[in-house]
Amino acid sequence: MTFADKVLVFYKNLAITGKLPKGVEVLNPYQQKESFELCKQFYKKYYNDTNKRFAILGINPGRFGGGITGIPFTDPLKLEAISGIKNDMPKKAELSADFIHAMIAAFGGLEKFYGSYFFNSVSPLGFTQDGKNLNYYDTPELIKSLEGFILTSIRQLLDLGIHRHVAFCLGEGDNFKYLSKLNEREKIFGKIIPLAHPRFIMQYRRKKVQEYIEDYLRKLNGV
Repeated sequence: MTFADKVLVFYKNLAITGKLPKGVEVLNPYQQKESFELCKQFYKKYYNDTNKRFAILGINPGRFGGGITGIPFTDPLKLEAISGIKNDMPKKAELSADFIHAMIAAFGGLEKFYGSYFFNSVSPLGFTQDGKNLNYYDTPELIKSLEGFILTSIRQLLDLGIHRHVAFCLGEGDNFKYLSKLNEREKIFGKIIPLAHPRFIMQYRRKKVQEYIEDYLRKLNGV
């Protein structure tokens, strides 16, 4: 099986079976026919080989990007305009995706970047509450209910063909703290390198986008 084949099987089988806190809804685009078809096109285009990749783990998908396309940090607009994969989804840009794709362009383009790196998230499924994005760590009840799902998902990621000596974490705050504690206990990766979260950059440090891109490239190329 190629990396793409394994990713698609992983996504198709993603499910949260435990009880979630009241009012929390799961974003699972992989159960939607259109989204899963887009995933097939995307991963067959960029991951149709048996090469190993480095994992870059975000928080969890949002409702305007990976939460609907199924492809982390790729909204419907960029999926069509940059990857050439046509879709009928609303063409609304996502802030995090804006930064990530600017960084990928600086890295050398999609083929070069995806040939070495694989985006996913600590929780590969996203959440909403009252119509707004919800992070897996936003409430003690939610994070407790997801512990088993998160650990199982990360272990399954390794079977795709992921390097274990180092991984990258998007977010230098709560996401990095949680992943570091989990890794310390479970010995999943040899080292985890934090990167500033794209949304934080675009909301609060937009004037320094180029500096953050350079920081990403320095750390990614340093492994």
